[in-house]
Amino acid sequence: MYEFNRCRCSGCNKNAMSTIDENDNIVSSGWCVDHVPDIEDIASKICSYMMRHDTVIGLNCPGLTIKDLNLNNKRFYGCNFQNCSFQNIHADGIRMRMGIYDGCTFTDCNFINSNIQFTSFAGSKLVHVILTGSDLVHINCNGVTVYQSSFDDSDLYNSRFIKSVLMNTSMRNCNLKKTVFYNSVREHVSFKLSNTREALVDRNRGGLMGDFEASAPDEDILNSEERQQI
Repeated sequence: MYEFNRCRCSGCNKNAMSTIDENDNIVSSGWCVDHVPDIEDIASKICSYMMRHDTVIGLNCPGLTIKDLNLNNKRFYGCNFQNCSFQNIHADGIRMRMGIYDGCTFTDCNFINSNIQFTSFAGSKLVHVILTGSDLVHINCNGVTVYQSSFDDSDLYNSRFIKSVLMNTSMRNCNLKKTVFYNSVREHVSFKLSNTREALVDRNRGGLMGDFEASAPDEDILNSEERQQI
């Protein structure tokens, strides 16, 4: 797990990608995504491996483009997918632990009823991503950009959205206890039925009630006396 090998190309400091050997084991290719001799061959082997195995451990493939896969109910432990592009991935019921997905782009992906913990998505971009009914506990979403996506009915306990940008996104009926939104931008985000008072939006106070009213206009409007107290 997390076996980082440098690219063998002179002067390159990027991490080498994994490949799959003749015995169906994950090994280092020795080359990064920019210098690997045949990126299509490695991508094909990695995608085929993920499709064949229910549990994937220690896969290292930063910068890879992964699309049109069915990863429903798969398990990923200690994998590094930094700066990858995920397109049209169906991963309902997926389970992730201790993964690195920093700087990734997720487009038109489903992670319904997933269970993701102790995993980092820092700086990633999520567009049309569905994560409803998921356990997203202790995850790092600092600096993410989320557009037209849904976290409805999910547990976001103790997760981080510091300096994130959330637009036209739904977090309805979510557990937001200790969820941190410091210095984030939230535009047209619905928190209906979520425990917003237990979220952390300001270092000096808790609660999202001010944003709750602005981002969900169909909610009951706070009376003027309550607004003056906020």
